[in-house]
Amino acid sequence: MHVLILGGTTEARQLAGLLHGAGPDHGAGPDHSAGRDHRAGPGLRTTSSLAGRVADPRLPPGEVRVGGFGGVAGLTEWLREHRVDVLIDATHPFAETISFNAARAAATAHVPLLALRRPGWVAGEGDDWHPAGSLTEAAALLPGLGRRVFLTTGRMGLAAFAGPGSADLWFLARSVDPPEPGQPLPARLELLLERGPFSLEAERDLLRGHRIDVLVTKDSGGAATAPKLVAAREAGIPVVVVRRPPVPEGVRVVAGPQEAAEAVRAL
Repeated sequence: MHVLILGGTTEARQLAGLLHGAGPDHGAGPDHSAGRDHRAGPGLRTTSSLAGRVADPRLPPGEVRVGGFGGVAGLTEWLREHRVDVLIDATHPFAETISFNAARAAATAHVPLLALRRPGWVAGEGDDWHPAGSLTEAAALLPGLGRRVFLTTGRMGLAAFAGPGSADLWFLARSVDPPEPGQPLPARLELLLERGPFSLEAERDLLRGHRIDVLVTKDSGGAATAPKLVAAREAGIPVVVVRRPPVPEGVRVVAGPQEAAEAVRAL
């Protein structure tokens, strides 16, 4: 059986480890796949596909490919050419385009599809959350909430905060990699290049040190970046939370790597 994992997330890497027999917390370096037997147990082969947007990603066990497929047609062809038996969409909850491409390609190639999605965050007592349907909507909410904004929505969406409505705001943007050259950016922006997970104490210090009075985040879920929400609650800071897009209709969803691995093995 050949399993293709559309990855790039912690859960995708953990799933590859489970299927490959390396355990859920296995992490590989850049040369992990060289000269290794990639069979994940008798008759089970895994290939993880990474988009290539992060400069130095942590590689999962098993075979790894980097780069896009060329849309629905390219992914459909890849599924057929490489005789994929199961396709798992374990991409970021906001990777909407690849998720819908996966659904269409899997249906065309008649390959079972499973979506691995970590549960979203839930507001608790003391939280001051403001939901937004998009980054543009989030940017429109900011002038009424604060002036010093902590952006944790990724480098690809910074253009949404570069409009005239945000001219009076100051932004601290945290990202793994810097923005692309020529990308529209807020006029008053400080970049913080860091990779999670982040501790609660570090998030408290960051909010205090930069005098943050409003936080913007996507509802990515997971524990690695959740401490910022606790720190914001403690400081009484409002949080603009961008809702995640829906999973394509008809696609089975599982919440964790273990459940996904069990579903694959059941096949």
